[in-house]
Amino acid sequence: MNRPIIFSIDDDQQVLRSISRDLRSQYSKEYKILSTTSAQEALETLTELKNGSDVVALFLCDQRMPEMEGVKFLEKAKKVFPDAKRVLLTAYSDTEAAIKAINDVQLDYYLMKPWDPPEEKLYPVINDLLADWHNSYIPEFVGIKLVGYQFSPQSHVIKDYLAGNLIPYRWLDIEKNVDAGTLLALNNLSTDCLPMVFFEDGSYLQKPSIQGIAAKLEKNTQTLTDVYDVVIIGAGPAGLAAAVYGASEGLKTLLIERKAPGGQAGTSSRIENYLGFPAGLSGADLTRRAITQAMRLGAEFLSPQSVSDIKQKDGYKTIILDDGPEIISRTVVITTGVDYRKLEVKGVENFTGAGIYYGAATTEASACTGKDVYVIGGGNSAGQAAMHLSKYATKVHIVIRREDLVATMSAYLITQISETPNIEVLGNTEIVEAHGGNCLEKLTLKNCITQETFTNKAAALYIFIGAKPYTDWIKLDIIKNNKDFIETGRELRSYESFNKVWKLKRDPFLLETSCSGIFAAGDVRAGAMNRVASAVGEGSMAISFVHKYLAEV
Repeated sequence: MNRPIIFSIDDDQQVLRSISRDLRSQYSKEYKILSTTSAQEALETLTELKNGSDVVALFLCDQRMPEMEGVKFLEKAKKVFPDAKRVLLTAYSDTEAAIKAINDVQLDYYLMKPWDPPEEKLYPVINDLLADWHNSYIPEFVGIKLVGYQFSPQSHVIKDYLAGNLIPYRWLDIEKNVDAGTLLALNNLSTDCLPMVFFEDGSYLQKPSIQGIAAKLEKNTQTLTDVYDVVIIGAGPAGLAAAVYGASEGLKTLLIERKAPGGQAGTSSRIENYLGFPAGLSGADLTRRAITQAMRLGAEFLSPQSVSDIKQKDGYKTIILDDGPEIISRTVVITTGVDYRKLEVKGVENFTGAGIYYGAATTEASACTGKDVYVIGGGNSAGQAAMHLSKYATKVHIVIRREDLVATMSAYLITQISETPNIEVLGNTEIVEAHGGNCLEKLTLKNCITQETFTNKAAALYIFIGAKPYTDWIKLDIIKNNKDFIETGRELRSYESFNKVWKLKRDPFLLETSCSGIFAAGDVRAGAMNRVASAVGEGSMAISFVHKYLAEV
């Protein structure tokens, strides 16, 4: 936490130097001491301090200043930091103004010049005021603040990015949080500027892009090496494991991620079947540990950054970025994972990001407090989301077309759901329409057996209906199956086009694609098991094949 501030303002430089000296000698260990000769400059500084979550504990201000009288300054400063203690520096002739200020700006004390010796005339006064301030002071969140509307798709995208990249932030709903309106008014901004991101240095961005936020946070300012041994595309569990093993074994390793590390697993509120964690761990925690481990071992990380193509020439692979330099590597591991399939139902597209979300149970859960919400899907991700949401929502409804969850969900999750009184499983049911105004308000559902339809209130819908591989970007001759998953290893022999592409005498390695030196691991690979542990295993295994490939070229 930043140290609280003692702010002194006096247009007489000699007096200001004197008061600043005395304040620093007594309080600099616990407080940050700021001073200026300009009342106007001080007011401008207050806005930056407020934007950046700093706090002023005490103002010490001269009464007679040419730009602005001290009482007038304190009146304006009170609007920015209403809880700060206010002390007026006065000459004998200003006593009447000081007494009047006690009522006008709730002045806490007026201090006569000179105050020598400070041990008798300054420090006892300041000590009492600071002690009183501390008694009622509640520390403010220090970090990024996001101001916006709850049911704004743009706000949701930013929340997802910040949460997914493990960047602490405070969400301020403009319709519910007083601090949100205060920040806008302080910076002379209107709601037309939303969403807005305020940073710790006091600066802000209006309607920012993810790339703009990343640039401000210096998240994508990576100094890239001339040639890498391995570039890993996708920072889900498979990609993170590949980065850890590649870097630990001395390979010059780069990991590229288009959104946030962790993939779908990273959004999971609780993973309870991962080896070595008997109490379970969140996807965010697993991701944080893996990223820290990979970077400590020497892997480089580039995010958010999308790859648009891979080209091959003379045994080297050139990775083409959407926005950035071309990257040259000797090998590539594709671990781009999967995206949630779109729910093709009337009204869903209208409310996506405004009550309807793909995944995102962790970032939007608190908005569901005391409300009825729906989760569609019968896999582990849906079950984990339902358990997390049950801590907030009055009722969580799991919608599935099957009769029950037995065939699609792990037994431990089924047991937990059955023991959670505010979770209801709606079997043999599907959603047929979403309704609302500015956000989702109701869902129409249908019983698949009786064909009966019914409409219920719904504050939110979280969609987990299976996945499609993220392979649309691949233009290279990499063979995919009829569902667009990447084929690897011996399975490639069953494709007629394989011999046209593969020109080596040996068969492809187990995780090698139809393009030599390019490997696939995790959920993006055909035949992969959709479990975190298997993705981690494949990612680490891919590096062993990278070594074999590099040994032969």
